[in-house]
Amino acid sequence: MAEYRKLGKKTKLRKALLRAQATQLLYHGRIITTEARAKEVQKIVEPLIALAAKEKDNFEEVTVKAKVARKDKDGKRVKEVKDGKKVTVYDEVEKKITKDAPSRLHARRQILRVLYPVTEVPAQAAGRKKNTKEVDLVAKLFDEYGKKYADRKGGYTRIVKIGQRKGDAAMEVVLELV
Repeated sequence: MAEYRKLGKKTKLRKALLRAQATQLLYHGRIITTEARAKEVQKIVEPLIALAAKEKDNFEEVTVKAKVARKDKDGKRVKEVKDGKKVTVYDEVEKKITKDAPSRLHARRQILRVLYPVTEVPAQAAGRKKNTKEVDLVAKLFDEYGKKYADRKGGYTRIVKIGQRKGDAAMEVVLELV
């Protein structure tokens, strides 16, 4: 018996499809797809969530000193003239950052190996380029899903059948996080 479904695609295309669907499932919380694809995505997502739940608290908070550019009321950097050149003025601030333990760092890299990067683009045309931002799915996995599923021992996803697709009569399902 085969270990996985081939889904009628070549290896690279199949892996890309499953990675994309796993990324979208973790970003949106639910996706609509075929039953065969959903079962394969489930095999990818469940271990990622289990890994995030296991490593959710495995970090330490460290205070570091950082140089931050001073800004005026408009949000622009303050410049001053030194030796005939305009240079930005920096202030030294203390920041708290989280430092991953080695096992959490390894888990983060394993998760990043599977998921695609996600960028959030606003719906309005005005300010679309300026307000586009990168979403940190790994942080969402550790902070949100890790805490949510900490005391659950598997079964993080649910498949709900919604009927056959009109074109090819493939069984469509909703794959969602419990």
